Amino acid sequence: MWIADNWTDYEVLDATDGEKLERWGDYILVRPDPQIIWSTPRSHKGWEKKNGHYHRSSRGGGEWEFFHLPDEWSISYELRSQDSEPDVPGRLTFRLKPFSFKHTGLFPEQAVNWEWFSKLLRSRRCPADRPLKVLNLFAYTGGATIAAAAAGAAVTHVDASKGMVGWAKENAAASGLKEAPVRWLVDDCVKFVEREIRRGSLYDGIIMDPPSYGRGPKGEIWKLEANIWPFLTLTARLLSEDALFFLINSYTTGLQPAVLSYMLNQTVAKRFGGLVEAGEIGLPVSESGLVLPCGAAGRWER
Repeated sequence: MWIADNWTDYEVLDATDGEKLERWGDYILVRPDPQIIWSTPRSHKGWEKKNGHYHRSSRGGGEWEFFHLPDEWSISYELRSQDSEPDVPGRLTFRLKPFSFKHTGLFPEQAVNWEWFSKLLRSRRCPADRPLKVLNLFAYTGGATIAAAAAGAAVTHVDASKGMVGWAKENAAASGLKEAPVRWLVDDCVKFVEREIRRGSLYDGIIMDPPSYGRGPKGEIWKLEANIWPFLTLTARLLSEDALFFLINSYTTGLQPAVLSYMLNQTVAKRFGGLVEAGEIGLPVSESGLVLPCGAAGRWER
């Protein structure tokens, strides 16, 4: 398992009875997690001092209950692999706010992937005529985008939600990357990739974080189990001959690490060689010493 254990502003304090107790900077939230099927004593004092609690409804969805929580706040993450390069931006800052579907605008477990591809990007500088190019699909609020930009890449950020793209821009500005070479695009990811193939565009790294289900800006339907294989096959055509990496994330239970590994071996490694790895990603739980599983990732690198 790949563990995102380099956070100082975020922490899973405890986890029991279908809920996790999290510290986001100065504030403590309780959010549901269906994987937490065990029951242990709620001995951590944070359970009694929470600032927000998302209550899941038996009818689906749910709602927040707040206790002295601001409408918005920020936390930062220091890229571990930046330590030897003080002249390179390494502190990533994220705006947070609780909104529907229990989210806050950030998936902290993804930090372990930011560390991985940031190191790859800095390890191979491109010739002076161009920066390394990275494509981030289903890019949400831009955690991976600003990590790649901080590592010196020119990033194309694509998401179907105008609001999420605006949020990502604000995260970039807060991280000192307002002028970084990032293209911010509100678009359906499948249609964008199809156009990029016709245009002959190529990228040195590709990141995708596809949802289980979603709709594009014009109502396009996305279902992961039905669409991921043809889309991955299509997207792999955008890799340059000197491509560095391909990353795919999955939060869908049915898409196990072995499936991600197989797909990357068949679509990317079959053409370029290199190394494919896949595994669970997780977050350490301070109270118990356990690691909370938070989905899976498949990685290819040259």
